[in-house]
Amino acid sequence: MSSVENEQTQPLITHLLELRNRLLRSVAAVLVVFLALVYFSNNIYEFISRPLVDRLPHGASMIATDVASPLFTPLKLTLIVAVFISVPYILYQVWAFIAPGLYRHERRLIFPLLMSSSLLFYCGVSFAYFVVFPLVFGFFTAISLGGVEYMTDITSYLDFVLALFLAFGIAFEVPVAIILLCWTGATDVKSLKQKRPYIVVGAFVVGMLLTPPDMISQTLLAVPMCLLFEIGLFFARFYTRRDEIDDEAESAEE
Repeated sequence: MSSVENEQTQPLITHLLELRNRLLRSVAAVLVVFLALVYFSNNIYEFISRPLVDRLPHGASMIATDVASPLFTPLKLTLIVAVFISVPYILYQVWAFIAPGLYRHERRLIFPLLMSSSLLFYCGVSFAYFVVFPLVFGFFTAISLGGVEYMTDITSYLDFVLALFLAFGIAFEVPVAIILLCWTGATDVKSLKQKRPYIVVGAFVVGMLLTPPDMISQTLLAVPMCLLFEIGLFFARFYTRRDEIDDEAESAEE
């Protein structure tokens, strides 16, 4: 191997080792949080299931159709909660790995976006739990069929609420998505403003797909998405201007 090839290989190995170390730190953080919470796994599941349990018909209860479900379902939820809590630290590891290869104006953009994206995801999950779940489960439990007793399997319930958590968490990432689209040049603020009526209709369509078929719950998702769209437009304009200023400053320095 020539000296040039050896010099090119060494940085690659160094980056791979750094990536491995940061992945191990992230996994270790998740495991530490999981071990700290595992004792309270049943309490965590009871907290997550409360929106449904409080609205079950009199005499109804949740059930376990698998022998191991009462053990593994709370543990599965606890592991997911551990990942959820560790997200800021994991994002910091991502930031620390990619930051050395970014320009100054890119670092100013990416770090706030990483932090704000995790905060928005938390807000989406909280909104789903405290606002949407009471409406959804109130609607579902109010529907009664003759000869059918309402009982929900604990594993099926967990899969359902995790899907909703993910859907609402992603839906609340609208401002971050708009900023990235404008920053990369895929679109611009002026074009998005012109498409505002279509985006509002799209928000209500998403609300219809993710919530029960009633106007109240659909509106509770569509209205926050529209507000988040406006927030994204505002910050996209702000970051675009800052990038232009940075580019002009860098050009002047050169």
